[in-house]
Amino acid sequence: MGIARWKPNARERLQEVALELFAERGYEQTTAAEIAARAELTERTFFRHFTDKREVLFAGEAAMQAALVAGVADATGDEFVRAGLEAVADELEPRRDDLRRRAALIASHPALRERELIKQAATAEVLADALRERGVAAGEAEVSAEVAIVLLRVAFDRWLAAGDGSLRERVAEVRGQLVAVR
Repeated sequence: MGIARWKPNARERLQEVALELFAERGYEQTTAAEIAARAELTERTFFRHFTDKREVLFAGEAAMQAALVAGVADATGDEFVRAGLEAVADELEPRRDDLRRRAALIASHPALRERELIKQAATAEVLADALRERGVAAGEAEVSAEVAIVLLRVAFDRWLAAGDGSLRERVAEVRGQLVAVR
């Protein structure tokens, strides 16, 4: 079978195939070339979309950050963080099954967990910037962003583990528990 270079959705196909191969063969045993071949793309196409095979797992980060910033920007009143987290929940909700597979893979590899923490820190910075744009004081924006990312991570983990409920519901639940700590 020849390689079809012009099929649409190359990026999404590469991501889906990568998750399949990681599950079948293991993360360490899967190469970028194998991912590209199964997706009927060239290795060069793979590297046009991703810097390495780890990035396949983290490529959704930009869309999540964009949703977070848009939610903060569109918020009415002063519930900026809540609006941002709800926007992220809406972005992630349809991808639960893939995100569950991704999370299991990341949990099983220390280097991937490290990359996840780096991405979370970058997302906290993006959120803090968005909050400052809305007039939140720098110190408050930084603390709020860091707490929001932890809150999102806890809600996300609970949502993936649960068989029912929405991510929005889990975010609201964890926000409520945070308030109870005060």
